[in-house]
Amino acid sequence: MADKPAQKFEIQKIYIKDLSFETPNSPKIFTEKWNPKTDVHIQTQNEKLDENIFEVATTITVTATQEETTAFLVEVKQAGIFFIENFSEEQHKQLLGSYCPNILFPFARETVAELVTKGGFPQLLLNPVNFDALYKQHLSAVKEQKENPEQIKH
Repeated sequence: MADKPAQKFEIQKIYIKDLSFETPNSPKIFTEKWNPKTDVHIQTQNEKLDENIFEVATTITVTATQEETTAFLVEVKQAGIFFIENFSEEQHKQLLGSYCPNILFPFARETVAELVTKGGFPQLLLNPVNFDALYKQHLSAVKEQKENPEQIKH
């Protein structure tokens, strides 16, 4: 029986692909008592670059509002290039959909915290994200959509 080829996973590069920070209501926003509502959105995507080489990007968008006024808006698209070889299709999809975003998130979280602080606001520490659970939710949603195509929301 032939030996199965060794699985190989490597981080080749981690970088900021896109970055935005806005304080549309400064300096007035700094004169108000700080009691914001913070809204966080996270999105991941991946793209095949070459044989066994993939770019994975995690985009974090944070909007902080004071009542109806936007205090700040920060968006960080943290990306990485990964070499992935000899994994099953299921493992491969999980690496791209969960494992790689888990690697990228701490870098993005640090960038968000730094930008918010440099923007003149109190430190913002994003809570950990369970990308494994998000990936499973995504798989369930895709499965449900395939099983019930008439329930697609428009």
